[in-house]
Amino acid sequence: MSSLLESIAKVRRDVCDLHAELTRYELVVWTAGNVSGRIPGHDLMVIKPSGVSYDQLTPELMVVTDLYGTPVRGMNTGSAGTVDWGNPELSPSSDTAAHAYVYRHMPEVGGVVHTHSTYATAWAARGEEIPCVLTMMGDEFGGPIPVGPFALIGDDSIGQGIVETLKNSNSPAVLMQNHGPFTIGKSAREAVKAAVMCEEVARTVHISRQLGEPLPIDQAKIESLYKRYQNVYGR
Repeated sequence: MSSLLESIAKVRRDVCDLHAELTRYELVVWTAGNVSGRIPGHDLMVIKPSGVSYDQLTPELMVVTDLYGTPVRGMNTGSAGTVDWGNPELSPSSDTAAHAYVYRHMPEVGGVVHTHSTYATAWAARGEEIPCVLTMMGDEFGGPIPVGPFALIGDDSIGQGIVETLKNSNSPAVLMQNHGPFTIGKSAREAVKAAVMCEEVARTVHISRQLGEPLPIDQAKIESLYKRYQNVYGR
C-alpha cells in the first residue's frame, strides 16, 4: 500500500507541475485545458480539478479517479487507517470521461492532455487535418495530425473519437472537430510535449499557407524521419 501511495503522490506532483507548461507555452486561458497521468500498475489516474485557476494548483488539489472517472476519495490502508487524497469538494475536470476512456482502451498511454491552443483549435474548427509538410512533423507525428469526429462533452464520446482516430495513426495528437487538440504519450510529460509541438506546427503550417501552397513530403521520407527520430535521435 505504501508504494501505491508513493506512486499517487509522485503522479500528483508531476501532473500539477506539468500544468505550468501549458501556461508557459500559452496553450490555455483561464481554467480551460487539463493534464492527466496514469498511476502505473493500477486502474487509477490523476487529473486537474474543474474550475481551478492554474496559479492556484497544488499537488494536493489534483483529483484521483478510477478509469471510469469516478473520484477516489480515500483508501483503507489497514493499520494506517484511511488515507484521503484530494479535496472532497473539488470535482475532476469536465474532460475526465474522455481521458479515462483513453486509458481504458490504450494501455500503452500514460498521459493525456487537452488544450484549446489557438492555431491547433483553428484547424479543428475547420475540421481539417494538418498536413505533414515539415520535417519536424515527420519526426514527431509520423504524418499529418488527424481530425477526430465532433462529440459533446459529458460522457466518453470524445474519448471514443480520440481512440478511434489515433489507433491506426503514428500521431500522438488529434484535433477533435470544433473542439480542440488532445494529445497522448507514454507519460504525462510526453503528452505535454506533443501538445506544445502540435501548436507549433499548426501555427507554422498556417503561416506557410498564407504565402502559398506548402510543399508535400514524400511518404517514404516521412517514414524515414519518424523511424530515425523515434529510435535513434537523442538515444
